Amino acid sequence: MARPFWHSDIHLDRKPFLVGRNRIKAALRHWFAAQGFTEVECGAVQISPGNETHLHGFPVLWRPDGGAEQTLYLHTSPEFAAKKLLAAGETQIVDFARVWRNGEQGPLHAPEFTMVEWYRAQADWTAVIADTWALARTAQAAGTGPLRWRGRTCDAMAEPELLSCADAFQRHAGIDLAACLDDRDALAAAAGLRPRPDDTWSDIFSRIIVTIEPRLGDGRLTFLTHYPVCEAALARPCADDPRWAERFEAYACGVELANGFGELTDPAEQRRRFEADMDEKQRLYGRRYPIDEDFIAALGAMPPASGVALGFDRLALLALGGTDIRQVIWTPFPG
Repeated sequence: MARPFWHSDIHLDRKPFLVGRNRIKAALRHWFAAQGFTEVECGAVQISPGNETHLHGFPVLWRPDGGAEQTLYLHTSPEFAAKKLLAAGETQIVDFARVWRNGEQGPLHAPEFTMVEWYRAQADWTAVIADTWALARTAQAAGTGPLRWRGRTCDAMAEPELLSCADAFQRHAGIDLAACLDDRDALAAAAGLRPRPDDTWSDIFSRIIVTIEPRLGDGRLTFLTHYPVCEAALARPCADDPRWAERFEAYACGVELANGFGELTDPAEQRRRFEADMDEKQRLYGRRYPIDEDFIAALGAMPPASGVALGFDRLALLALGGTDIRQVIWTPFPG
């Protein structure tokens, strides 16, 4: 059995990473302040933890005085609450949020972690791509050299690679993704995969993209852009081609660091996507989460915006050259 983190010798080994984490966090906070962002603190307990198929929340029992017991959830992202603040009139907000994702644990995953999530009202998604690059540069400058993970390096100061999903599939898997949109069997055949009877198109897409992601972010950051619209539950379709969505992910050394969108603000379309995702969660996992009706209502009052969720612990880990995410978490999850 591993010894606990509070043993003095273990803490001494972790201390340089923890001090480095604080230094990087202070640098990122300074960057946001200089850009005119308002730092907010979104409540962790919400009606829904999030309505993505493969994310699992931690339930919380709420006993209102004199009322019936209710099941609420720790959020998997501050997104729903942050967008309500945009509907209220905020224009540039950031939250260094504690978030919880059930069942996620490993060298790059922790069930409780810090997510830096920010939004710019009336901003194109290219603006928050630029933000993400600036934050990676800021973290690297406050760290111990180029971003590093398992023998690979990524210089965040270098001009990043912008790579569409279609180009990534062609380059790294030899697949014409556009020709296979909405055709599960064609996509599986192009990848040389045999689909299981209950596989969806998204299942096949996921089996392919996990082989592509480790090849991204070598030497410089990669921004993977223009996801198929069915793979971007909270993003708006691209104006010039609605088959693709204004979604991007940022990679360094094959590690996903951030996920961003040009935000969807159509309440009816958002409800449709959530219901479809919850139907799929029910099919796969035998459970579904409620839809936050207050969030759906707020979308109707929310201005056009773009936003990003960045895994702060991962960024700090790579900027400090660590080997396990628990090195940069002051008190790791007890599991």
